[in-house]
Amino acid sequence: MKKILIIEDDQLVSNVFYNHLMAEGYHVKSVPDGESGLSTMREFKADIILLDLILPQMSGLEVIKQIRSEEEFFKTPVIVFTNAYLTSLIQEAWKAGATKCISKSNCSPKELVEVVRRTIQESIRDRNAVAPFSEPAAPPVVATPAALAATAALNADTDFIFQAGLRDNFIGNLPATLIALRTSLQRLAKAEGETARIEEIYALYRRVHALGGNAGVAGLIQIAHMASALEALLKELQEKPKNINSSTLRTVAAAVDFIGFLFQHGTQPGTQELPSAKILVVDDEPISRRAIIYALEKARLQSVNVESAETAYKLLVEGPFDLVFLDVDMPGMSGFELCTKLRALPAHKKTPVVFVTALSDFDNRTSSTMAGGNDFIAKPFLFIELTVKALIHVLRAKLQPVK
Repeated sequence: MKKILIIEDDQLVSNVFYNHLMAEGYHVKSVPDGESGLSTMREFKADIILLDLILPQMSGLEVIKQIRSEEEFFKTPVIVFTNAYLTSLIQEAWKAGATKCISKSNCSPKELVEVVRRTIQESIRDRNAVAPFSEPAAPPVVATPAALAATAALNADTDFIFQAGLRDNFIGNLPATLIALRTSLQRLAKAEGETARIEEIYALYRRVHALGGNAGVAGLIQIAHMASALEALLKELQEKPKNINSSTLRTVAAAVDFIGFLFQHGTQPGTQELPSAKILVVDDEPISRRAIIYALEKARLQSVNVESAETAYKLLVEGPFDLVFLDVDMPGMSGFELCTKLRALPAHKKTPVVFVTALSDFDNRTSSTMAGGNDFIAKPFLFIELTVKALIHVLRAKLQPVK
């Protein structure tokens, strides 16, 4: 019986994975923090470690480094739960010695069990490769096709019923969850001074982190991805307070508001696929265009980019786009002028438009007429801030009924 250690501070996520792994016949222990995880690992002699990278006090990265520093556990497989939007953290986890990285926002219990099973098989294969003269393993027992089909059908039904129960429980708690998020956001808005703001950002970050994990195990993919993107933005602001400004705070507020929208419109099983989208990026500065494209790619959103408003207008006449990022100050036709013209096109009366403007002009721009635009973001922007903006507008457009 393989021994599996779960190091995860979210009780719901931990319990769900614990119960599924126990049902598969593994010997499982679960602890809520890194220090307890390391001591339990040594006593328990874990064969595989499942580790959340975002832990209180001792981080997941520190745990990996300590595991790899101990000879007995140097080769023990470590599977980490990650936030797909925290790319730098994922890279650090690989460097520290993670065996596999899986996205917490869309890893179902069934998928986790499969990852664990494959990891065990790979570990056995690796050991056999370095010990070719060891005792040969017994041949596997092969089930009949009918037996395999019956088992697969039973497992599928069981997983469906289990996840439906999780989803119902999650949805039942949404009103209280939304109140807690909005209360935390209000405290952030009222915080005075950098220290107070960082404390409130961290408190909101912890709430959003838990929301993303819980939504993921409940199979609510859109809520999980939106929470993961916001979590990454909040982590960036907490670690680099110089990036806290009117633009980033406005984006945080918009994301919390949109999560409330998802609680109303994004909880049905049929709405859980992340939609594809075609996005137009219009900016005469090459560096700015590349930055926007990179930020969109983090959310797996495709884009077409052009440097002039005139070229952009021709593309808008030719066909639909799901979202437009539009620089305000461009030679020839300005962003405001292009927005006015695109609103006259039948296909783009409702297309979301996000203006990109200099931070020094941001407050003036947002308080003035938006010329038919939906939102603003300030240069220089954080990649993850623009990713959050894009997700808000793409998901809202896909879920909101056209009036």
